[in-house]
Amino acid sequence: MNILVVGGAGYIGGAVTDLLMKTSHTVRVYDALLYEEHYRKPIDFMRADIRDRVKLAKQLQWSDAVIWLAALVADGSCALYPELAVEFNQTSVGWLAEHFDGRIIFPSTCLMYAIKNGVLDEDSAKDPSSIYTKTKFIAEEYLKDKNALIVRLSTVFGVGDSFSRPRLDLVVNLLTARALMEKRMIVFGGEQSRPFVHVRDVAQVMVDNVDTKPTGIFNLHAENMKIIELSKKIQAHIPDATIEIKEAALTDTGDYRMGSEKARSVLGFKPSRTVEDGIKEIQAFILEGRLKDIRNPRYSNEAFLKANPII
Repeated sequence: MNILVVGGAGYIGGAVTDLLMKTSHTVRVYDALLYEEHYRKPIDFMRADIRDRVKLAKQLQWSDAVIWLAALVADGSCALYPELAVEFNQTSVGWLAEHFDGRIIFPSTCLMYAIKNGVLDEDSAKDPSSIYTKTKFIAEEYLKDKNALIVRLSTVFGVGDSFSRPRLDLVVNLLTARALMEKRMIVFGGEQSRPFVHVRDVAQVMVDNVDTKPTGIFNLHAENMKIIELSKKIQAHIPDATIEIKEAALTDTGDYRMGSEKARSVLGFKPSRTVEDGIKEIQAFILEGRLKDIRNPRYSNEAFLKANPII
C-alpha cells in the first residue's frame, strides 16, 4: 500500500513512521514542519501545508491510505489561533472526506466527553465546549460515513522516536521532567483521575489498521490513574523530588476515566507500555543528557506558538 502520513514529523507521527518503515508499505510524509526546523528521517518527504489543496490533492491521488495527524493540538494552542484551529482541525478534514475515498486513520480526543464520574465509553455524553474539542467533534462527523478509523485518545505520554521533539506539555512527561530537573512537582487538586496511553501504543493501533476493515470511533487508553498517584509513582523513581499540592476543585481540573473495551475486542488493542514505563523513558532521556532545557518553548505546543506566532 501507498500510505501518506500527514503531519508525520510530529510527536505521534514520529512513532507512526518508525513502525511503518518496518513494513512492506510505501510511505510518504507530508508535513509543514511547524514545530521542527528540519526532517532527517530516511523516508520520502514533502514539506507542504495542508491548506495547499493542489499539492495535497496530488498526494491523495498517490495514496491508498492516509494517516491524518495534522492539527493544532490542545485547548491552549487552539485558543491562541481559533480561526486556524477551525481551518486545520475541521475544514481540512471536511475537504479530505470530500476528496479521498481510501482508508483514513484519524486521531480525535477524549476531551470532548462531558466530564463526570464513571468510566466513559464511545457512547457517553459529549460536551465539546472548547475550540479544540468542537473542531475535533465536527471532524468526526465529516468522517462518519467514510472508510475511517477514528481513535479518541486519552492523555498520551512517553518518548515517540529519536528524531521528533519530545512533548513536555503532557502531564506524565511534564511532572517527570520537573521532578528530575527542579526537584518539585506542583499538583493542582490531585484526586482527579486521568486516562493515559503511550505514544507508541497509539502508533501501533494506527499502523496495524491501515489495511483492516473496522470503521467508526474507538477509545484508546491503557490506564486510569489519579494525578496524586501519578506523582507518587514519579517520586518513587526520583525520591528527592517533593510534591506540592495546591487546592483546586474537580470542576476546575476535571475528573474522568475511560474504557477501551471496544478497541480491545474489535481492534485487538493490547497496550504494551505502562505509565511507569513512560516515567522511566523520560527520566533516562534527561539523565543521559539528551535534553538540555525542559522549559524551552519548543517542547510545549502552546508555549511554542506564543513564542513563534503563526503567520
